[in-house]
Formats: sequence, C-alpha cells, structure tokens
Amino acid sequence: MSPFHKNGRPCQPKKCNKNVGRKGTRSRDQPFHFLTKAVFASSLPSFLCRRGSNVSLVLDMSALGTVEPLNVAVVTPREAVAREYLLSAGRPLTRQQLRDIVNNTHRLHAEFAEIPMNFIDPKELDIPNHGTKNRYKTILPNPHSRVILKSKSSNDLLSTYINANYIRGYLGDDKAYIATQGPMVNTVNDFWQMAWQEESPVIVMITKLKEKNEKCVLYWPEKRGIYGKVEVLVNSIRECEHYTTRSLTLKCGNQTCSVQHYWYTSWPDHKTPVSALPLLQLMTDVETDRRAATNVGPVIVHCSAGIGRTGCFIATTMGCRQLQLEGVVDVLGITCQLRADRGGMIQTGEQYEFVHHALSLYEARLCAETGQ
Repeated sequence: MSPFHKNGRPCQPKKCNKNVGRKGTRSRDQPFHFLTKAVFASSLPSFLCRRGSNVSLVLDMSALGTVEPLNVAVVTPREAVAREYLLSAGRPLTRQQLRDIVNNTHRLHAEFAEIPMNFIDPKELDIPNHGTKNRYKTILPNPHSRVILKSKSSNDLLSTYINANYIRGYLGDDKAYIATQGPMVNTVNDFWQMAWQEESPVIVMITKLKEKNEKCVLYWPEKRGIYGKVEVLVNSIRECEHYTTRSLTLKCGNQTCSVQHYWYTSWPDHKTPVSALPLLQLMTDVETDRRAATNVGPVIVHCSAGIGRTGCFIATTMGCRQLQLEGVVDVLGITCQLRADRGGMIQTGEQYEFVHHALSLYEARLCAETGQ
C-alpha cells in the first residue's frame, strides 16, 4: 500500500517498536528525529532514484508541490519499500550495543548494502552544460537541496550552478553543512563565491590534491589571491601532524569575514584511516571554531567527489553530538538523512564501518570523562 493518500498528503507514520537497537521505522516519540515523512516528503526532489542495486526507486512528489510535472511515475511495491526505507529507517544503538557492533563487520556491511544510494539522473538537472562543472559524471547535486549561486543574469543558469548540497545537521538543523566536490580549475571562483555567499565560518578539506589522479586543485593562495569578486588573504598557518589549519580573511567590496580552513591529509587513498583519533581531533577543532565564529553559515566540507570522506566526517560529527546529548546513536538514520540531502553520502561499507569505530572511540572517551 502506498504511504500517501489519494489527495497526495502523506499518511501518519505507523507506530513502531521503540526498543533501542531494533532496526526499523523511527518513532515520533524518540528524541532524535533524523527523518520524518512530513519533513522529507516536502523537501525531496520530484524523483528519487536508487542506482547500483536491483531496487529502482522512483518517487512522485508532484502532489506536494505547486509545479505540474510533465510525467507522473507509477510507484511499484518494490519502489515504495525502498522509499520507505530511506525516509524512515533507523536503529538507535545504546553505548553497549555500539561497542558490540563494531566487532560485527558482516552485520554492518549487510545493513549498509540495504540503504538506497539516492543518486540522481542528469536529466533532473535542467541546467545546460552543467557537466562542465562536475568533477565526476555520475556524482551530481540532488536538485531539492543544491546550493544555488546568486547571479545578476537570470538567463545564465550555468553561472548559478555548483556541485554542492545543503546538509541538515543534528535534529535536522537546516543548512548545518555544505557537502561539495573538490574544486576544479574552472570552479574555483564559484567555490569562493559560495563560501562568501553562505557566510561559512569553516572549510574542511579531506583529500590530497593528487592520489594517483587529480582529486582537487589548489584553490587557495600562498598569501593573497583574487577569485572572481572575492579576495582571499592567508593570515597564518598552523601545522599539525595530520592536518594544516589556515586562518583566512575573505573580502568582497568593502566587507570582510574570517574563515578557518582545515586541510586533512592523513586519509589513505582507497582505504580508511587506521585510527579514528585524528579525525575526532579534527572534528573537535572544527566544532570549536564554528561555535566561536561570528559567521553563522554552514560548514563547508569536501573531499574529491564530496560524498565519501565528506559523508564520514559529517556523520561522525552528528553521531558524536547525539551520543553526548542522548546516550544513543543512530548511524543508520544519520546515513539515510545524509543521502536524502546528497546521494551516495558515505560511499562504501568500509567507510560505514569506520564511522562506527570513530563513534565507539568517542563513546569510550565520554565514558572516561563522565564515569558512566
């Protein structure tokens, strides 16, 4: 049965077993709402597509919008099941359950394999020549949450395009992060325009410039550089063992703002880090800078494609916050929320496993600090 009434409005979610650690639909009464049908149904794109599996996911949301679609997709039972999973799946883990599951690699990889990727079809982006601004042909920004650059010309759609999505944070905080690809030669100006436009306090880069192939171009200056209408000044550099921090000043016209740039270089190519400690330290420093900043915009996070390592960093940050405030963590729910905002977030089963290890390490630290 379709989860939508004939009038197009979403049905009320069915009540579910509230047992912590039980995989299933999240209850409304749980304090941590990553996903609720009403919120996601109004924000998802017209069509959700699951690629790379035997489940095809097509979601017709036309009844919830004001724009008449050209085509109305028929949702099959299989597609409805996949959609329901993305919108409502979750499995909150207690601290003990988190400690136990990190040793159950098979279960984690099996759970990960069930999550719809939510990649989109290029036809969903009605922007001529947008492919020239994409680092990878198949990694595209989901339309409903993509960042749109401001442009004086309403006819030049390409000037408004950047491969980036707003990502909700803990408790669904609107635009807590921006997940984006590593800048290309022809998108560096767009990147700095986005950082200025969105008033981002922190930029987190989790890739080397080259790992066999080019992953990202060097998009910041040694001391001073002008990128379109944005001038970037490097005030200071602090070298750490696993990452480098640059204190930047951005200028546009007669206005200025401060941005902290973190470049994490210890993530090995095609693997996950041996230890999660450096990532947790990076997360702590980023959160400290974010809270102290006068800019209140989203934290920009990128790797190369903007979905794998980027997803790991954001998921770990959100999971640590949940552990700290609630004493449980729902990595499955976090991943579903991330993928609803940008397809493919947390790219591999190994990365999904690494996020659990990072959270288990953070939980042990909390345990030592609080004595719980």
